[in-house]
Amino acid sequence: MTYAPDAPAVPGTPPPASGVLPPRPPAGPAGPPAGRGAWAEGAARLRAAATTEPGRLRVLGAVLAALVVTFGAVTAFEVSDRAAAADDVVSRSQPLSADAADIYRSLADADTAAAGGFLAGAQEPAGVRERYEKDITTASRLLVKAAANTDGSSRSARDIAILNEYLPRYSGLVERARAANRQGLPLGGAYLRYANQQMSTRMLPAAERLYAAETARLGQDDRDARTWPFLSLGAGIVALAALLWAQRRTYLRTNRVFNQGLLAATAASTAVLLWLVVGHGVARAELDEARAHGQDSLEVLNEARINSLKARADENLTLVARGAVLTADGRSDKYETDYGTGMGRLTAALTRAAALADDPAGGDPVADAARRVVEWRQRHKAARETDDGGDYEGALARVIGAKDSTGESFDEVDAALEKALVHEQGEFTRAAEDGRAALTGLPAGAAVLAALAAAGAVMGVNRRLSEYR
Repeated sequence: MTYAPDAPAVPGTPPPASGVLPPRPPAGPAGPPAGRGAWAEGAARLRAAATTEPGRLRVLGAVLAALVVTFGAVTAFEVSDRAAAADDVVSRSQPLSADAADIYRSLADADTAAAGGFLAGAQEPAGVRERYEKDITTASRLLVKAAANTDGSSRSARDIAILNEYLPRYSGLVERARAANRQGLPLGGAYLRYANQQMSTRMLPAAERLYAAETARLGQDDRDARTWPFLSLGAGIVALAALLWAQRRTYLRTNRVFNQGLLAATAASTAVLLWLVVGHGVARAELDEARAHGQDSLEVLNEARINSLKARADENLTLVARGAVLTADGRSDKYETDYGTGMGRLTAALTRAAALADDPAGGDPVADAARRVVEWRQRHKAARETDDGGDYEGALARVIGAKDSTGESFDEVDAALEKALVHEQGEFTRAAEDGRAALTGLPAGAAVLAALAAAGAVMGVNRRLSEYR
């Protein structure tokens, strides 16, 4: 029996009748090695293609297009985020911060007006009554607005709930005080003191926390808007460096100075990078100006105005209580002590506001308020001396009288501070809107220019590929 030399016998298999095994069929093409899948095959073909110049050009075109598109996408995303933060500063955060300050001011002014009206006697002046009602209405309206723009689970929402709960209670106590005062009952003073206690221990602290929270949110939005887009800048530098390298490579291999497609891609990428740097730089500068010459001044002026209102309310309550409420140590009149503390804070705030004012329109009202505060202190001292001498009616005239009274000085201080606040609010709004405008159009422009740059890069590489066909 004869076997083919390379055909080993298979045990258990009978030999053919002729005694000669048929020839083995030719082996098929070798399959991929075990464990080597489609991805490995693709990588192997890519490496093989990269060994030729057309293959390398195709890889180069794909990489350049990917880098430019990534640059455009990252820029559009980051700048959109900065633009949204800048828009929040202008249209949401700062207005809410200003509203929170107005809530505090309205409540403090209502307390001042209530005490002033009580001191005027049974026939409360119509102007004082109207001022009180206007303050209560303003506070109620702004609380509704704040509630609509605040997250229900936040601390601000809880403070708004406290204010909404205690505002009608406070108004009710004031009305009881007025009713008792009209009847000549001394119980009216007790009601008014209790109303002031609710205002000073419950409502004003909640309003102050609300103002602090909204001001902190404004600061966060401002920082978000001013943060440099480092990812976009890095992606732009990498994309531009790759395009310049590709053009140099083309020049060294072909001795052609320019490749029109790559040149267009480089120009578009450079335009996006410059637009990004200049646009964000301008926005950052304007927002810095809004914060330094607007918001910082607004915070100090609001602090000054609030302290003037609190001092005025304490001054009025000194005459209402007539020594019935003492400090914790029992040695001094509480309202007179609080008045001195408030005036000290008012003077310090005016000093800071004068240092922050950067033009006469903002500095002159602050200087005028400071002069009126000095006058207020002098008149208050005279009023206290008159009251301590036993002349209550004379002291009352020096505090709430129409002429040469501490009330007149307070009104002049408040008017000067309001004028300064209006000016600084305008300065902030102008600078912040300019900062927001500097980012307008940049996200869309970056996306369009990046798409053009990617197309130019692909066209430039295809122009080189056509030379191999």
